[in-house]
Amino acid sequence: MALKQLDSTSFEEIIYDNSEACLVIFSRKTCHVCQGVVPVLEELQLKYESKFGFYYVDVEENKSLLQRFSLKAVPQILFFKDGEYQAKLTGKVEEEQVEEKIESVFEG
Repeated sequence: MALKQLDSTSFEEIIYDNSEACLVIFSRKTCHVCQGVVPVLEELQLKYESKFGFYYVDVEENKSLLQRFSLKAVPQILFFKDGEYQAKLTGKVEEEQVEEKIESVFEG
């Protein structure tokens, strides 16, 4: 299942207005590392979709969101809960790393 793509407006709604518990990968289509991480998140989305959201931000199309969080490189996975930034993972990550972070942020 593909990750739902966010723009600045939908990002505000989901993260801050709805205070949805979610993770958001900041990525770009031309990033080879990103292309390896996105399928990992798509797999995990099937396991956790009833508990929290999985989203995608294309930094080429939404530079303001990249700058807002002072992100220097992609991929970056940011975790949000109750309208607050909680944690992040950077670079090439394995499924186990993402699951450990999920447990500490959302289930801890």
